[in-house]
Amino acid sequence: MSSHSPTPPQNAPVRARKIFGTDGVRGVANIEPVTVETALKLGRAAAHIFMEMSEQAGRNHGRARIVLGKDTRLSGYMLENALASGVMSLGADVIFIGPLPTPGVAYITRSLRADAGIMLSASHNPYEDNGIKFFRHDGYKLDDSIEQRIEQLVFSGEIESIRPTAGKIGRATRIDDAMGRYVEFAKASFPRGMTLEKMRVAVDVANGAAYKSSPCILRELGAELFVGHDKPNGRNINKDCGSTYPHAIQTLVRETGAHVGISHDGDADRVLLCDENGEVVDGDEIMAIAALDLLRAGRLAQNTLVATVMSNFGLDETLSRHGGRVLRTQVGDRYVIEAMMKNDLNLGGEQSGHMIFRDFSSTGDGIVSALQILRIMVETGKPLSELKKCLLKYPQAQRNLRVREKRPLEQVPGVLKLVTETEQQLAGAGRVLLRYSGTEPKVRLLIEGRDGAAINAQADRIAGVLQEAIGE
Repeated sequence: MSSHSPTPPQNAPVRARKIFGTDGVRGVANIEPVTVETALKLGRAAAHIFMEMSEQAGRNHGRARIVLGKDTRLSGYMLENALASGVMSLGADVIFIGPLPTPGVAYITRSLRADAGIMLSASHNPYEDNGIKFFRHDGYKLDDSIEQRIEQLVFSGEIESIRPTAGKIGRATRIDDAMGRYVEFAKASFPRGMTLEKMRVAVDVANGAAYKSSPCILRELGAELFVGHDKPNGRNINKDCGSTYPHAIQTLVRETGAHVGISHDGDADRVLLCDENGEVVDGDEIMAIAALDLLRAGRLAQNTLVATVMSNFGLDETLSRHGGRVLRTQVGDRYVIEAMMKNDLNLGGEQSGHMIFRDFSSTGDGIVSALQILRIMVETGKPLSELKKCLLKYPQAQRNLRVREKRPLEQVPGVLKLVTETEQQLAGAGRVLLRYSGTEPKVRLLIEGRDGAAINAQADRIAGVLQEAIGE
């Protein structure tokens, strides 16, 4: 199965500008679209939409309230003030909660019965970048149609005439106990009466949004803790640490003799683990462990796990052997969540470490996901190195290339011909995925098959053609 960018139909309407990617608005801070000017407009447009949605749903409780959180990037200060000004200029109130993981913003939004939540973060990207993510009143991410409506308002000037005055202008308040609330919420996902008292846990918080919350949660559950990269300075988020640099947690585990390592990204909505031998345990392995545990307990909804097209085909075979199945979506945790909601399912995620345990959370939550695996380790008495053996992976060859332009792949000479040849050679025992990243200027290639050497050779051929045509 291959994934290519389709050619737009002739005469199809084309929107002049698009600022939302697969996970909100993202880019280099202070360069469009992540500027003060656009953030102000986004705040105004989002406030208008959320106020409209609240009225339509009969939640009109006076002035609308919007929760605003951020990670530890230097540019967060600049952008949160611009967003807040935009929100208040439309007559909605802002609730500042400071640095907190993305799932914490979703939870606080639900907990405070607010009308929406906004998170300032570029997730695993370097500190120069930033992004703006939106949550509905129930803590779920926005669907495409709402994002398109916000974009339309940002660029159309349609709400320029809406200018509340006097007492109708919004106000801003700050709540100081947001982290404490989130800590208690996350701990509640771990069985009451169970502790981590005999467990040595290493955790890399990526100098990001979880630098206080994850260590606090683990300590309060009784773990002996070894913490790395917990001193954010605005510029060191994700720098040589976190889930996109697993060498850091591997080193910490080996140096401390920890039973398990936990590694977050900058906004802590994802997690990768490390076993006691210092070997990385990725999202596919985490999902396999969790799904089989839920299957055995009869608690995996419809015996179905949701994963994206990037997850290893071994996941399908593992679940099938135990009476379960995998439902696939396009890449992006928002699409995983949409499929979970549509089909009333309770477990889904991505190979990258975004996991949604919907029995507890409405979005990817790194520490809640880690706690579910720690629970299984405690209950079974098995080390993580043994638990992860439940997943037998197909070899994968992945290439991520920075590009100077996102030209339709059909227009890159020779690429689709090579993809077709590769698929023919795989003969149904593997797949090719080729797509542009929704959050970075990159093209992503994944080839999966039984012969590791063969698929790596094919990946190099395809990557070479892409590099020559559109690479930086």
